[in-house]
Amino acid sequence: MNRRTRGFWQDGAMSDQAAASATVPSSSDPRELPDASRVRVGILGGTGEQGRGLARRFAMAGNEVIIGSRDAARAEQIASSVRDSIASGQPVISGASNSVCAAGSDVVIIAVPWDGHRAIAESMRADLVGKVVVDCVNPLGFDKQGAFGLPVPEGSAAQQAASILVESTVVGAFHHVSAVLLLDEGVDRIDTDVLVLGDDRAATDLVQSLAGRIPGMRGVYGGRLRNCGQVEAMTANLISINRRYKAHAGLRVTDV
Repeated sequence: MNRRTRGFWQDGAMSDQAAASATVPSSSDPRELPDASRVRVGILGGTGEQGRGLARRFAMAGNEVIIGSRDAARAEQIASSVRDSIASGQPVISGASNSVCAAGSDVVIIAVPWDGHRAIAESMRADLVGKVVVDCVNPLGFDKQGAFGLPVPEGSAAQQAASILVESTVVGAFHHVSAVLLLDEGVDRIDTDVLVLGDDRAATDLVQSLAGRIPGMRGVYGGRLRNCGQVEAMTANLISINRRYKAHAGLRVTDV
């Protein structure tokens, strides 16, 4: 566990309630994961479809959620619409500026378009110190033949984020989850595995546990952050599958 993650678990970067429940697993069993039920989730780019969909599902699961945007009023408007879309319970979901979102969250998800990825990482560097940052951005291009992966000098979007957010712990996850399904009020379960990649065991375990909060979803460790490039690029293959079969394909990992 590195210095930044020790701080995440022990030095107050998490809310007190979240830190009390999200303890490091006591054994090496990869299926033994921390309790993420009290983790407050912030989403930068939460007004877009992917961010809005993840916000909705985490709020439905009972996690407190903060939607972040450059426009705080717009973020609160989206948060209100997400609250209204949830039929039962009293979801705790609010909107705020990106800085307020980052400061008030235990785990922060970056869910912006690829062309805004570097800018938001650079602008949020100070606000994300000590945080676990989940990058779900897919660097993709599109032409008449469909989607294709774009080369990233650092190797992947997640590695680009890690090169900028040097005092945060970056994890790659949620790349292959359909925004259409996340937002569909008629869909109760999202039946897919989420590949979680990173260099810090405590952080990847926590993100796996968060993924498992969404019914039907399972977080599966997928390797070090250096392996995130092919995971991000695989989204282009899933888009091709979806177009051919008019589906919302996900992934399942067998024998785990």
